[in-house]
Amino acid sequence: MNKSGNNCCVHNCEADILVAVQNMAGYPGVIPTARALSHFGEHALGWMGLGLVGVLVDKRRRADWVRLFLAAFFSHAASVVIKRIVRRKRPHDERIVVGVGTPSDLSFPSSHATSTTAALWTLAKITKNPLPLLGVPVMMISRMVLGVHYPTDVLAGAVVGAATAEAVARIRKAKTGERSN
Repeated sequence: MNKSGNNCCVHNCEADILVAVQNMAGYPGVIPTARALSHFGEHALGWMGLGLVGVLVDKRRRADWVRLFLAAFFSHAASVVIKRIVRRKRPHDERIVVGVGTPSDLSFPSSHATSTTAALWTLAKITKNPLPLLGVPVMMISRMVLGVHYPTDVLAGAVVGAATAEAVARIRKAKTGERSN
């Protein structure tokens, strides 16, 4: 353990993984795409916007789109609360290149991975198609490509996002009296 209470071996292993991810991300368009995803996912605004668009254009499934909005919102809120409790600092190894600004220096869990998972988990249920879930690892990797999250940050974010999406779905079912499949 070091002075900040971090396990040095785990920290070093995660930093090594980030360096490897960044070394493999040298293809044209990877960094600009990762930055675009970062901007879209900032404060879950892109995902909440998707939910609002769905509410406006898909009247038949309006309640489902509200659920997507709420899943993105509450998952982001949960990630912010967890960050403030855990207080893990963002990657700061000299080998890691930070490719985007962040609103705070707290890292665990990744709010982008959290809200993306919640939104795409819900979208997969709305569309009855698992393909939206392919966006989850894309967002997770993009956060590592940009050097702003450790692997455990994005994994924890995905878990929190999926749990939040399921909680929102179950609350909706309980309120509407729907039966589980």
